[in-house]
Amino acid sequence: MRASLLLSALSVSSVMAAPVLPEINANSVHADSLKQVSDYFNLLAVKVQQSKFENAVPTCDLSKVVMPQAPSFGLTLKHVALGRGTQNYTCDLSNATALPVANGAVASLFNASCIVAAYPDIGAMLSPVSMNFNLSNLASIAQSLPPSFLKQTLAPTSGMAVSGAHYFTNSTTPFFNMDASAWKIGEAPCAKNNSTPAPEAAAKGQKGEKAVPWLKLVTRPGATGGLQEVYRVETAGGSAPETCKGMPAEFEVQYAAQYWFYGN
Repeated sequence: MRASLLLSALSVSSVMAAPVLPEINANSVHADSLKQVSDYFNLLAVKVQQSKFENAVPTCDLSKVVMPQAPSFGLTLKHVALGRGTQNYTCDLSNATALPVANGAVASLFNASCIVAAYPDIGAMLSPVSMNFNLSNLASIAQSLPPSFLKQTLAPTSGMAVSGAHYFTNSTTPFFNMDASAWKIGEAPCAKNNSTPAPEAAAKGQKGEKAVPWLKLVTRPGATGGLQEVYRVETAGGSAPETCKGMPAEFEVQYAAQYWFYGN
């Protein structure tokens, strides 16, 4: 029972069947990319083997799950999502030494609650491993109204259902739409409250980009589902180059991150 549930939750069979989309990005340049994928599937195989000899059924109980940084007192963890998409930037083409300017982000959110709750060691690997695979469709989710974004898939966790979409409604408002999924988790317009540099060991992007910072976001008026805080942690890739030299006026950098949603 436990083994079959683990296989179902992580869709090992669908991954092993080598789906046409999404596919591993063979152009990923960082040296650890193949090792990350190998370590992930080796650990997954160990978990499946162990589960054959255990009677306990994995659960989605988030009450004892601990985030890498502490949320505000009294809040309850409502949802954990793997975000996979792009950080967007603009450049002043008249000044090659100018810094790229952040211009929002777009990402699909995949339901990682059960994986993080039952198998935290596997959950910790989701961001770096997912950076080695292309999303099935990175077309602008912001212009693709629900439920079309629910069709997104991502290896190596193609069995993880989409729980929502992340985009910006204006230059300063990151937005999380999780009302179109089966769980009706809520919607959360947010404002940045705090930022911490990603750990030195954080996974790089497909072209060697550094991981974007970890963030604490607080919800703005209009949030639903009791959501109050959103934390972006376990980031991989997404950072812009140091200057605009050789860059176009607008460009995207692929990234992955975990988003932890807290409320009351």
